[in-house]
Amino acid sequence: MRYLVTIGLFLFLISSCRNHNDPETKASVSGPKFQWVPLQKGGIIQQFKLPAQLAAYEEVRIFPKVNGYVKLVSVDIGSHVQKGQLLMTLEAPELQQAVVQAKERYARSRSDYAIDHANYERLKEASLTPGAISPQDLATAKSKAEADSALSNAEKANWEMQQTMMDYLVVTAPFNGVITQRNVHPGALVSAESRDALPMLELKEVDHLRLQVDIPEKMAAGLKENDSVQFSLAAYLGMERKGKIARVSMNISQQYRSERVELDVYNRDGTLSPGMYADLLFDSKGLSNSFSVPKTAVVTSTERKYVLVERQGKTQKVDVITGNENKDHIEVIGDLHPDDQVIANANDEIKEGETVK
Repeated sequence: MRYLVTIGLFLFLISSCRNHNDPETKASVSGPKFQWVPLQKGGIIQQFKLPAQLAAYEEVRIFPKVNGYVKLVSVDIGSHVQKGQLLMTLEAPELQQAVVQAKERYARSRSDYAIDHANYERLKEASLTPGAISPQDLATAKSKAEADSALSNAEKANWEMQQTMMDYLVVTAPFNGVITQRNVHPGALVSAESRDALPMLELKEVDHLRLQVDIPEKMAAGLKENDSVQFSLAAYLGMERKGKIARVSMNISQQYRSERVELDVYNRDGTLSPGMYADLLFDSKGLSNSFSVPKTAVVTSTERKYVLVERQGKTQKVDVITGNENKDHIEVIGDLHPDDQVIANANDEIKEGETVK
C-alpha cells in the first residue's frame, strides 16, 4: 500500500513540472499576441461623385414697375436678346396725364418764384435809401421768395419723378441672354402691386453658366478656389468636361451641413441649358493633420469609434474621427502621436489595459 502511494506522488510531481514548462501556458500568462502597425502621416486622396446642377450666370424675372396695359411684346420664348434691346412697351394714359400736370405745376412755381424774387430785389435796392422800406417788409419779401424757390424745387423733383416713371413703360434687356418665360400678351393689364402675379418675362444668360454643387462639410475643408474638377452631364452620356472652382460660399448650411461651391462653365456652342443635372467628380486630398491606418484597425461600436494603441505596455482605446478612405486604409483624427502603433486587426473583444506582448 505504501508503495502505491509513493508511485502516485511521483507521477503528480512530474505532471506539475510539465504544466509549468508548457509554452502555451506561458503565453496565456504573458497575455495575447497582437499585430501592431505604425501610423502613417498625411491624408488619403479619395474620389467623390456628387450631384450638381447648371444655372444661368445671370437671370432676372421682369415684373412691371407701374400699372398699365401691355402695348407691344417684341420677344418670345427662346428669343436671343442683347443688352439694351427693346423687350416690350406698356401704356398708361393716367401716368402721361400726371407728367403733364407735374410739368405745369413746376412751370407755375417757377413763374411765382421769378416774380417774388424780382420784387425782393427791388425792395432790397430801395432799402438802401433810409426810411424808404421798412425792415419788416424786406424780411417778408425775402421769406416769400425763399419759400417759392423751395416749392419750385419740389415741383421740379416731382416732374422728374413722373418722367422717370414714364421710362418704366419701356422694358429693355439688362444683359445678353435668352427669354425663357413669356406670360403676357398685348392688351393685358399688368399691376405693380400684385404679389402673386407671374413675371411678364424671364431672361437668362446661357452663354455663361454656373455649375452649382453642395459639398459636405467634411469634404469642403479640402477644396479651394481654382482647384480643377471634372463633371459629366446626365443629358449627354459620355460627355465629360473639366472646370475650376470659381466661387466658394464660405458658409455651411445649417440644414444640410454643406457648403455651396460654383464653377464657371462657358456654353458658347449652346449645347447646355440652365437646370441640367450633372455629376461632379473631384479628388478630395484629405486632411493634412490626420493619420492613416488599416480599415481593420478602427473599431465601431454603438457608442464610439476608436483604435487600440500601445501606451506604457498596455492597450488603450483612443477615440477617433474618420475621413477619406481607399481600398485598405482610412484617415483617422484623434489623440494620436506619430510614434504610436495601433492593433491592425482590432475588435471590440480586446479590452483596454491588456498587457502587450
